[in-house]
Amino acid sequence: MHIFRIIRLGFILYSVTLFISCKKQGQPNIILITVDDLGWTDLGCYGSGFYETPNIDKMADGGYRFTNAYAAAAICSPTRAAIMTGRYPARVGITDWIRAKFQGGGEENREGYEDLPDKNLLCPYNPFHLDLEETTIPELLKSGGYVSGFIGKWHLGTESWFPEKQGFEMNKGGCDFGQPPSYFDPYISLPNRWQKDTLKGFPNLNPRKKNEYLTDRETYEAIDFIRKNKNEKFFLNLCHYAVHTPIQGKADKIAKYEGKMATNQKSVVYAAMVESVDDAVGQIMNALEELGIVDETMIIFTSDNGGLLTDIATDNRPLRSGKGYPYEGGIRIPTIVYWKNNIEPGSVTDQPIISMDLLPTICAAAGVSIPMDLTIDGINLMPLLIDNEVLQERTLYWHFPHYRGRDVVPYNIVRKDSWKLIHRYEGKEIELYNLETDLSETNDLSESKPEVVEALYKELMDWLAQVDAKIPREKSVL
Repeated sequence: MHIFRIIRLGFILYSVTLFISCKKQGQPNIILITVDDLGWTDLGCYGSGFYETPNIDKMADGGYRFTNAYAAAAICSPTRAAIMTGRYPARVGITDWIRAKFQGGGEENREGYEDLPDKNLLCPYNPFHLDLEETTIPELLKSGGYVSGFIGKWHLGTESWFPEKQGFEMNKGGCDFGQPPSYFDPYISLPNRWQKDTLKGFPNLNPRKKNEYLTDRETYEAIDFIRKNKNEKFFLNLCHYAVHTPIQGKADKIAKYEGKMATNQKSVVYAAMVESVDDAVGQIMNALEELGIVDETMIIFTSDNGGLLTDIATDNRPLRSGKGYPYEGGIRIPTIVYWKNNIEPGSVTDQPIISMDLLPTICAAAGVSIPMDLTIDGINLMPLLIDNEVLQERTLYWHFPHYRGRDVVPYNIVRKDSWKLIHRYEGKEIELYNLETDLSETNDLSESKPEVVEALYKELMDWLAQVDAKIPREKSVL
């Protein structure tokens, strides 16, 4: 009898501990900040000695910083689809950036393969939108009583597929644009190589104050949403158009960097853009403090792909290359999670994570169940964030069956442990790198490690079949 009392007492203590733990964690507000084209080394806390990001660095000091975080793709739309659905871009079917109406985009998805006259392979058409049949983060959070707002860059389809059609109650600026016409109110763009006519601003973000900087406007809308919903549980997806082209910054910030000694990063205008994003983080944190809800709010800060490698944008070294490319500079991104009094301040991990992990993590934090019949490729990071548990070992994959620019041909990537294999459908077929000893991917080991190549290649081919990925095809020879 005594032993049963001990067991019962132990169960009661466990239940009380579990209750206290759950009460502490609660059901937080969730703010997901996604910056467009922000590179892995574009923040002070990730090693930049040129860009100044004190507010983001402070958030990292008080939260969890990931040094091996990956975007689901080296370009924007596929990653954004992966974040919203928790599914690989290849499974969703969005594997390239989605064309806006003014760039030749449309309503109906094209079927089959595209025959580009100057290319050797037929490539699958990319969809014009994220299907409404896909289940998104805000749709899942509704069952938990969350109100959801979207601000900034959407880039997942035209009007019929805007954020308000995908579960968000509020949308400011989210449309089919992949970049802003201009960063200054009234956001007008003159004709260029992508458009024939003048582009007169956003369809759902009316001009407010002449020459107001777009990042500042997004921040204003974000804080307004937070204030209006401070007594509700809310999910805010703030997707800054910055730091995407056109590279435009505020004059006072540009002047500040003109007198600063450059490193490998040297664009003063880009530096100004990064600092404006940092200002936005600071203003949002101040608003949460002022409203007394900072303890009740989990903030996730991330990017949609690696930094754009040009003289007017950024430099991702020590990572190789940049946006669009299969090297680490194209897919490795900064990611920080902050939740005051729940996440141990100053936590850092090199355990790999990827964009699809955000959906199951957000749902777990919100106490929302994911339907059993819904295939999710991401994993829940809450055990790591709250209890510093080791993540399950897994293999990560990327699929880009398209051409891009002058030197990017269709490719796949597979990463397992420290090994990374790049497979191309044209040109040099295989490259193999050990990221633990060669972060800059300078030493191709594909010829000296045939057994590793064979194993990773088989895993990659099996995965492509599993997700029903669309593969480039040879052109018919008549």
